[in-house]
Amino acid sequence: MASFDTIIIGAGPGGYVCAIRAAQLGLKVAVVEGRETLGGTCLNVGCIPSKALLHATHSLHEAEHNFAKMGLKGKSPSVDWDQMKTYKQEVVDGNTKGIEFLFKKNKVTWLKGWASIPAPGQVKVGDELHEAKNIVIATGSEAASLPGVTVDEETVVTSTGALTLKKIPKTMVVIGAGVIGLEMGSVYARLGTEVTVVEYLDAITPGMDGEVAKSFQKILTKQGFTFVLGAAVQGVEVKNGKAKVSYKLRKDDTEASLDADCVLVATGRKPYVAGLGLEALGVEMLPRGQVKTDAHFATNIKGLYAIGDAIIGPMLAHKAEDEGVALAEIMAGKAGHVNYSVIPGVVYTSPEVASVGQTEEQLKEAGHAYKVGKFPFMGNARAKAVFQAEGFVKMLADKDTDRILGCHIIGPGAGDLIHEVCVAMEFGASAQDLAMTCHAHPTYSEAVREAAMACGDGAIHA
Repeated sequence: MASFDTIIIGAGPGGYVCAIRAAQLGLKVAVVEGRETLGGTCLNVGCIPSKALLHATHSLHEAEHNFAKMGLKGKSPSVDWDQMKTYKQEVVDGNTKGIEFLFKKNKVTWLKGWASIPAPGQVKVGDELHEAKNIVIATGSEAASLPGVTVDEETVVTSTGALTLKKIPKTMVVIGAGVIGLEMGSVYARLGTEVTVVEYLDAITPGMDGEVAKSFQKILTKQGFTFVLGAAVQGVEVKNGKAKVSYKLRKDDTEASLDADCVLVATGRKPYVAGLGLEALGVEMLPRGQVKTDAHFATNIKGLYAIGDAIIGPMLAHKAEDEGVALAEIMAGKAGHVNYSVIPGVVYTSPEVASVGQTEEQLKEAGHAYKVGKFPFMGNARAKAVFQAEGFVKMLADKDTDRILGCHIIGPGAGDLIHEVCVAMEFGASAQDLAMTCHAHPTYSEAVREAAMACGDGAIHA
């Protein structure tokens, strides 16, 4: 029986980051992972491969629509779908091998196989039993299912199957207007697929600032998306490799259907803890399937912790990473902490959408007096130069103290721009602090500064 200070179950962003940080702090660490490669859903079939396809198809869009405007003449490129998937896999392989290198560098042991926890302080992998002072559940999540919909990962797919379709479909129905559905939908829309999004609620991207969500929907509609909102999917029937999606409009119970070559089920994700033996162990769970933990990631079983998608909170890789670092420090006797009020979210479409902090709707509901500073990318010289002047930056600040309460960006590089606001919020900065900080010209980031200025006397270029 091998003995460790910490055994982490799952090598996704939460698990592998927790392992590396714990090893840096002097702990003897092992990670259990049953996949052939490290990195979890994110690196293998999630964040990273989808970004590769988004980049490839955005490049195609530029060649088809903007190259000629810039004097770059020539035949538009044709799409070699198999080569595009090969490129995507090369990106994945490079990243997963990088984690293997980091494990070796930090002396983290990879226990290959699937884990169960037969007793406190024990982890079973295959036929081998291992001991640990601390055990961390970092098993992530899986795609949520929908009643009446059977996934075959060929015609009816989750985000995993959408990454490896045999051919580019002529028509696709996306069930769910959340981040995953819109990102993968935009990949195929740029490849020429007719994309229809069916959403149960009356707006896309639930939880997003309402003004941003409306603008986002208009932009995606211009890009060729069709939206059916307020629609409850009743079922999906597959016949001869084609699918028929039946739905009912919530406002009047009208029934309708859509035919498609492919259906992407993107109705969210749920924690994946199957096979761990948590019920027999007596681990307390929450109603929606998450492991119940305290403020220090501890379960009700001594020495057993959980992080990432397996516990409550936004299902984001960077949230899991932050929790992994914080827990590693706690296990090493330090004071680990995660500031949940400053966790950014990004939709990697084109334009990107990014947010941090509170939305205008949340502030209104809380009765919090606030002010809004907005700046359109149409007033940003750099954005106009590269055909990306759609969208805006929206800054929310406390009406009395000017402290930044949230920021919402739809526009070029939004996923990178949001982080200066994250840093500002982490230090309790005011909108004026950001507005008084010199920003290089010409950059997209000037739009963020101008939005901060708009919280005061007004933006310069709007």
